[in-house]
Amino acid sequence: MARTTPHVQSTPDTRPPLYRRVADQLLAELRDGIVPPGERLPGERRLAEHFGVSRETVRQALDVLRRDGLLSTDRRGSHVALPGVPAGSPAPLVFPVGARAAEPRTGDRATVVWAPPPPEHAAALGLVPGRATLVHRYTSSAAGGNGRRTAVTSFSAVALAEVEELARYRDRADGVACAQLRRAYDWMRRAGLALHHRDTITLQPDTASVRVVRRVHDQYARPLEITDLLVDTRQDALVYEFTLPAAG
Repeated sequence: MARTTPHVQSTPDTRPPLYRRVADQLLAELRDGIVPPGERLPGERRLAEHFGVSRETVRQALDVLRRDGLLSTDRRGSHVALPGVPAGSPAPLVFPVGARAAEPRTGDRATVVWAPPPPEHAAALGLVPGRATLVHRYTSSAAGGNGRRTAVTSFSAVALAEVEELARYRDRADGVACAQLRRAYDWMRRAGLALHHRDTITLQPDTASVRVVRRVHDQYARPLEITDLLVDTRQDALVYEFTLPAAG
């Protein structure tokens, strides 16, 4: 008698493809703050080892997150583009001085350009007059255009050499694209720089404006940045908030 083999009907695998599952797992870890916003991801080989998949699968997963605007990539690698800061992390000192809140809002505009800074900035940073550097411009206004704030920040050669997150903005400093550097001070601290800032506040004659000039240097007295902020005080208030660590 001939032996027969029962027919087994295969059921389709309804799970998402492996690269999609890796992308979802990586996104969940990023939202948990494993890699903070703005920081660089580990290399593809390390991610492949972490998830137990091939580098090609990791590459496909990164492409998914990149298309969704959750990663940005340049010649230095892929960086987390999720907004905000990780849950449970202390709120960083927001850059620039005078920024209204920890998150951008309607009416805020921030760009960077690679250009010679204002002469006063060049002198404060020890730059040769006419030498280009990273210059950040910030504007903010409330509804109806009231309470306008404008800030111009110039970074020193030291800041760009020591802080990788700042240095990579040089390649996209076109003065047009949005460039939120609100975690700049946090990036400096993570680079091992102790920050000392000096804020000079003056009333502008015959106007309802206040000018704030912030100069920041590190533990070696090297200048890092200078910011010139102008605030229309008719409809607004300038608030400074400081957090000091506990002793011991």
